[in-house]
Amino acid sequence: MPFVTISILKGKSPEYVKAVADGINSAVIETMGFPEDDRYQVIHELDQACMEYQDRTEDRVMMHLVMRAGRSNKAKQAFYNKVVENLAQNPGIKPANVLITITENHDIDWSFKDGVAQFVV
Repeated sequence: MPFVTISILKGKSPEYVKAVADGINSAVIETMGFPEDDRYQVIHELDQACMEYQDRTEDRVMMHLVMRAGRSNKAKQAFYNKVVENLAQNPGIKPANVLITITENHDIDWSFKDGVAQFVV
């Protein structure tokens, strides 16, 4: 149930966008034990000039996950590895061109609807 913000280069096909989103989501489920129906993703498509990643000019993806605290370092490392494996396989992004950051928060920091913090009710 992380909230995932994904940034990719503009101009990609719907199949490419879906492959990125699915590859990240399946890695979250497989390595960090989130339920299959907990999918919260926002995908930003950016111009080359608006997506700087050191000196990389090739295809690249940057993602930021916000999730409740508690996952182990081992689970996070497994996630990083699985994401780059998935994205290398489909849609073909080199592992060196994948940036991942994670921010953790607490139960009170989530409201899914109705202005209620569902995890603390």
